[in-house]
Amino acid sequence: MLISEVYNNKRSLSFEIFPPKKDSELKNIDATLDVLCELKPDFISVTFGAGGSSNCNRTIELAKKIKYEYQVEPVVHLTCLSYDKAEIDDFSKVLLEEGIHNVLALRGDKNPDMQEKEDFKHASDLMEYLKQKGKFCIAGACYPECHPESESRVSEMKYLRKKVDSGAEVLLSQLFFDNDFFFRFHEDCRIAGIDVPVVPGIMPVINASQIKRMVTMCGASFPARFQKIIHKYEDNNEALFDAGMSYALSQIIDLLASDIEGIHLYTMNNPAVARRICEGIRNII
Repeated sequence: MLISEVYNNKRSLSFEIFPPKKDSELKNIDATLDVLCELKPDFISVTFGAGGSSNCNRTIELAKKIKYEYQVEPVVHLTCLSYDKAEIDDFSKVLLEEGIHNVLALRGDKNPDMQEKEDFKHASDLMEYLKQKGKFCIAGACYPECHPESESRVSEMKYLRKKVDSGAEVLLSQLFFDNDFFFRFHEDCRIAGIDVPVVPGIMPVINASQIKRMVTMCGASFPARFQKIIHKYEDNNEALFDAGMSYALSQIIDLLASDIEGIHLYTMNNPAVARRICEGIRNII
């Protein structure tokens, strides 16, 4: 199934997970997948970190497990900044041989420890290249508060439109904690002629130090209500989990009530997060 078909006349629920750092730990992820797949997501995206072919192999092995053992459609993240066309060809060949046709095409973070190559400078370059092969459904990333490297809101929209013109059929958003940013962004997308599904990415706050790192990396804003939760409960793990899940649920319910296309949940490989969210929206989505 191509994930672009998921959004035909329905709202979606999807999860993101990351592959274990060691191949031996792939066996231990079954307990997580048992819960996630029981919740019947429309698809599960699998991240692709820096580090070359070994990471790619773990990503693909996990995607195969999701597809063939759990009968849930995987979406494989694929970065391009540190790869040339021949390497992308190799990755693409493996994906197609394994029956994996859904790709989240990304530039990837700049890493001083990894050499940047010349073939793909932007995610849109990768999308255009993959689209020429004609066998992939391509998703792209978007940033409700603008990419940290973006010059302006106008340039952000111009580049996002280029992603769609280059082949992106679905846009999955970076995390955010203030829905007003997403609503304005969604409206700007439509004004810019971006008519593909624009799906909000939600990450529940369950670990204060982790979320602060993530926000620093992606540039998401801290609303006052969000800051109060962190400051009040950051030293109480159980309280922070409950408060963070309630905050995320309030975001999701507000988004769904506004007829947004779906929800993409950053699970951080924590099945309890996914289960709590799904229980909270069982009769809504």
